[in-house]
Amino acid sequence: MATDCLFCGITAGTVPSAQVFSDDQVIAFRDIAPRAPTHILLIPREHIASAAALTEDHGPLLGHLFAVAAQVARDEGIADSGYRLVSNVGRWGGQTVDHLHWHLLGGRPFTWPPG
Repeated sequence: MATDCLFCGITAGTVPSAQVFSDDQVIAFRDIAPRAPTHILLIPREHIASAAALTEDHGPLLGHLFAVAAQVARDEGIADSGYRLVSNVGRWGGQTVDHLHWHLLGGRPFTWPPG
């Protein structure tokens, strides 16, 4: 856990969040500045700076995280109409918190390219 990391504070329970899912590996919670009707962040409890820091050893964690994303999408009622999963890497990629996370966005149509 990184002591100055906002998301590590959420995993530790010292920073409040509106959680929709939690287990021993992953937490999912509502974004405080949503960009879509459904905007949920999925984070591993383990502090990993970004997708650029992933290794093959993280494979089981990533598989679980994507399974959780699919379950949360079903629970939120957006699975059938479709949704977007986004993980930003680095400042130019739009990453604002240096803790690996995915944005689960849904509830409206999206265009491509995103921006």
